[in-house]
Amino acid sequence: MAKHNAANERIKREYFRYLKEALGRDQATVDGIAKALARFEEATGAKDFKRFHREQAVAFKKRLGEAQNARTGARLAKATLLSTLRDLKAFFFWLAHQPGYKSHIAYDDAAYFNLSEKEVAIARARREKQVPTLAQVHHVLVTMPSATVLERRDRALIAFAALTAARVGALASLRLGHVNTAEGFVDQDARTVDTKFSKSFRTYFMPVGGEALAIVHTWLDELCRDHLWGPADPLFPATRMGLNDTGSFAPRGLARHGWATTSPIRDVFRRAFTAAGLPYFNPHSFRDMLVRHAMSLNLSPAEMKAWSQNLGHADVLTTFTSYGQVPVHRQGELIRAASRTHHANDDPDIAALIDRIRRKA
Repeated sequence: MAKHNAANERIKREYFRYLKEALGRDQATVDGIAKALARFEEATGAKDFKRFHREQAVAFKKRLGEAQNARTGARLAKATLLSTLRDLKAFFFWLAHQPGYKSHIAYDDAAYFNLSEKEVAIARARREKQVPTLAQVHHVLVTMPSATVLERRDRALIAFAALTAARVGALASLRLGHVNTAEGFVDQDARTVDTKFSKSFRTYFMPVGGEALAIVHTWLDELCRDHLWGPADPLFPATRMGLNDTGSFAPRGLARHGWATTSPIRDVFRRAFTAAGLPYFNPHSFRDMLVRHAMSLNLSPAEMKAWSQNLGHADVLTTFTSYGQVPVHRQGELIRAASRTHHANDDPDIAALIDRIRRKA
């Protein structure tokens, strides 16, 4: 049984309240910090935070660096180490200012949670994302079964993600009333939709071709016509469970509420891509896919700005820096194409520079 320290639990509750009420952190962020603190307490045997010392930070950092991912068996990623240690450092900085802890915790000891500069650089390095192509998504939609209402829901979910690049939290919380099929848009209203930073914005269906739009329209018609659902009902209902003929729990159709978590949505994507003979691409990767698609369309600045707003970005630079990385293979193609169409020696300034270097040699 895991050990608990009553004093630690009390001060952690105060810290979590501070994060939410004073700093405005969302519950997912607080949960991540709670996990980091739980890891630290496990390593120290739930020792009272008042006894914190820099050597505990050093020992924990070493232990974390040797820890393994429970699923893959590999060492924890540097990015995981960085985020965990950053959360612990921030907590103990805060704790060093609290009554009853000031005289016990040295402010500078929290800095011993820092990773080396080399490790930080590795953790923050940008790596090429695995992103599906539109052709792959269309292939998935074509191969997905649609005999049952749950299969049609799953297919509509992926089609809708391809049309809107909605985040997984939004997919789980959207309602029928948020979708305007006549005008071809979705209002992601933060009052009822789980959007990033609680931002409200309108997303128009993006021109992705294929059957995606028809699949979504058919699904909306089915919900309204066959199930008599209205604007307040979920766009993608959860699965209703019940007893089957053998007395076991089994899927029995649609529930009248949405998914409580986003895990079932990721499971739908995983099953669909696996069944289509493709690697799994998570829902968020569709955002990268649509930005890359936009970059291939040679859009005007105004069109690119509209595309950016469709993703909920206030600044088009966010779209390019977060999602607009050129794939490595495409990077090579562009460089090789540039070498065929433009030669350095054609530039008079470069030619003069080369000539001066040769004469000095």
